[in-house]
Amino acid sequence: MSSQSMAGFLGALVAAVVLAAAFIYGPSPSQIHNPPPPAPAQQQAAPAPEPAPAPTPRGPVIREVPNN
Repeated sequence: MSSQSMAGFLGALVAAVVLAAAFIYGPSPSQIHNPPPPAPAQQQAAPAPEPAPAPTPRGPVIREVPNN
């Protein structure tokens, strides 16, 4: 058996496994043709109070280094 025919056989085997996984884990045809009904609208709660302002960021600390 040549390496090309072995590669073709392994490629077909991998393709069959991927196709089987797509059928098993994919959506069923009934889910595709019948989309789920829309969710009922929920009442909106009162708006949340405004959060406190964030503190202003501080810059880098610069220290003098002695030149020896």
